[in-house]
Amino acid sequence: MASSWWRWRRCCSWRPAARSPGPGSPGRAGLSGLRAATAAAAAAAARAQMSYFNLVKSLTSAFPNMYSISRFHHMTPAVCCCSKTRSGEKYTDPFNLGWRDLKGLYEDIRKELFISTTELKEMCEYYFDGKGKAFRPIIVVLMARACNIHHNNSRNVQASQRAIALIAEMIHTASLVHDDVIDDASSRRGKHTVNKIWGEKKAVLAGDLILSAASIALARIGNTAVVSILTQVIEDLVRGEFLQLGSKENENERFAHYLEKTFKKTASLIANSCKAVWDTGSCRSGKIPHAAEQLGP
Repeated sequence: MASSWWRWRRCCSWRPAARSPGPGSPGRAGLSGLRAATAAAAAAAARAQMSYFNLVKSLTSAFPNMYSISRFHHMTPAVCCCSKTRSGEKYTDPFNLGWRDLKGLYEDIRKELFISTTELKEMCEYYFDGKGKAFRPIIVVLMARACNIHHNNSRNVQASQRAIALIAEMIHTASLVHDDVIDDASSRRGKHTVNKIWGEKKAVLAGDLILSAASIALARIGNTAVVSILTQVIEDLVRGEFLQLGSKENENERFAHYLEKTFKKTASLIANSCKAVWDTGSCRSGKIPHAAEQLGP
């Protein structure tokens, strides 16, 4: 019996390939040979273009006990993320995606800084002029939306979760004021620093006042777990600054020292803010396992 070749076809169906002609066959040359080569090339291109999602879908249908897509994929009402990518494809700007939840961000922060003294008020509001990137608040609201969609298919950010975004920005800004004093910096965000305009002593007090206002806003959330998570950030900021003042002689210890310092000074605020919105939204109900402790340095 003549041998045949089996090929993997689109949608995971199997069909025998056409038998190739022998050396003496008239189809070997001429137009028929060209057509055969063209058809083979087209079939190969079609197979190469089969998306990964079609492959996974076919496997899960054929072997339901052996293959499965992640639980998150099944629970999330969204198109599979394994779609075919295209060169130069434009993705949604995360700042555009999350900014609608942060309208009036800096106005709301300035309301938290309820200060009667004119000079102190001006110092505390100096960096809340809307010219910052608001990188941390954006991450916080996007994490909040992701948790809420996963939990109950809600695309709305809770008021307490938005408050955490404000608090994260306030803590970050207070740390910038203090860092500028320690580093004797003269400019930030294209303008003079607080310490260069008002002096180091007043700059320290302004940073402390921003932290105290953030603490008051944090207490109003009324969630002791969130309070515990975000107060850890303040401790990490201080410890990270102390680590930055020193170093290690051994090369391996020096790198570990650098990683710990960087986590405490920068990453802790982002990680713990994400923990806080998770705890505030999804995990508090107990329907999603509390995985906050899995995040860390």
